[in-house]
Amino acid sequence: MSNSPDGSGLTRVQSYALVVAAAILLSAVLAPVAYDRTTAPDGRVAVISIEGYISSGTVSPVQEDLREARENESIDAVVLNVDSPGGSAAASEQLYLSVQRTAQEMPVVASVKSTGASGAYYAMLPADDIYVTPASIVGSVGVRGAAPGPSLPGEIKSGPDKASATADQRRAQIETLQRAFVGTVMKHRGDVLELSRTEVAHAKVYTGARAVDNGMADEIGSTPEAIRQAASAAGLEDYEVVRKEPPRTGGLILLQAQNGDTIVVEKSPTGYDAVDTPTFLMVYGEVQTENEVIGNVSA
Repeated sequence: MSNSPDGSGLTRVQSYALVVAAAILLSAVLAPVAYDRTTAPDGRVAVISIEGYISSGTVSPVQEDLREARENESIDAVVLNVDSPGGSAAASEQLYLSVQRTAQEMPVVASVKSTGASGAYYAMLPADDIYVTPASIVGSVGVRGAAPGPSLPGEIKSGPDKASATADQRRAQIETLQRAFVGTVMKHRGDVLELSRTEVAHAKVYTGARAVDNGMADEIGSTPEAIRQAASAAGLEDYEVVRKEPPRTGGLILLQAQNGDTIVVEKSPTGYDAVDTPTFLMVYGEVQTENEVIGNVSA
């Protein structure tokens, strides 16, 4: 009997109480672990910045960030945080290819803070969506390049065609690049564009609000909205945002300083200014050398 004089009933009650207390204590210890597991983020959205003039030096770190995002299993989507007037045609094309490869493996959304024009616009074309603010500047689908310069006095060439491009040949090269640029725009945005191929080739720039109307961009919104869209496209409800800082540059031939719409280009310190090397630009804004800017200020 539970109330027997030998105290066996009391022992069973005490044992039961000890078991209950142990269970409560164990649940208190394990509860935080279980809570952590149930509230862990579903995945991550990486925010990668594309800022300033696009050159081979500035593109390499961005390409590396995109590669890491593709190879990191914890990254489920990418947001391109864009604020660039464009730059070198070759570098812009390399960046475009990296963005395209990333977009083939995960959702990519572009967010234009201030400017996403010319080569920068080209680079973000593979994105699933392009977010802009009403005052953002986008477009400028065009290519520019310097006319061939005269040979140096007494210059000796290894062959007759070495650095011998004519103005017509240079113009043909620019037109080839322009057709490729316009063709890429039509490939990625032709279904939503309200502009004809000829209108795109005029290389106009548009404010963000106008770009959404004509199909050059998709939505009005800031970077947080772009992040939410990228997470939604990846099927994430609870997610963590990982931000990649823009690369810090130093010693670049092409500086990131701007004077209004003027892109300031540092004079080459290695003596290549006199070499007739075709450099094609996808950049919105007037290009001046650093010396010209200093001379204008001095005058």
